[in-house]
Amino acid sequence: MPFNIIAVLLSSLIPILVGFIWYNPNVLGKPWMQVSGMTEEKAKQSNMLVIFGVSLILSFFLAFGLLPLVIHQMHYISLMVGEEGMGVEGSDVMNNIKAFFETHGDKYRTFGHGALHGTIAAITFALPILGINAMFEGKGFKYIAINTCYWAICMALMGGLICAWQ
Repeated sequence: MPFNIIAVLLSSLIPILVGFIWYNPNVLGKPWMQVSGMTEEKAKQSNMLVIFGVSLILSFFLAFGLLPLVIHQMHYISLMVGEEGMGVEGSDVMNNIKAFFETHGDKYRTFGHGALHGTIAAITFALPILGINAMFEGKGFKYIAINTCYWAICMALMGGLICAWQ
């Protein structure tokens, strides 16, 4: 199996754990509150159980979406069902998959490799999404920088954990 569901579940906790540090008032919490328009009164009125529960579910979706970006072996199925693989019998497919993993099973399965691809995903996906939303919401560069750097750190750690876990 090219991935372990435990790694995906554990990496789903990373945004919450990093968020406790990143958005702490002694780190970047106060600047974030200023640029986002959040107040302590608004925060106290929030249903934190719902916020953290939904955040955990969405973090799981993100972790699951990172799988094919950080583990290159996830693409082995496309190798087997391409034009050449369409006429292959079931047992031949399994033999091909087994041979593929014997040859390529652990290549590029390091924390650093996963962190690199997690960071690339943050720059190419999170930054544009957050940046576009922030511009339409009238938020400035500081807002974009605080949130994008948070997601770059989270996605690097998530990608590293998912890729290295074997």
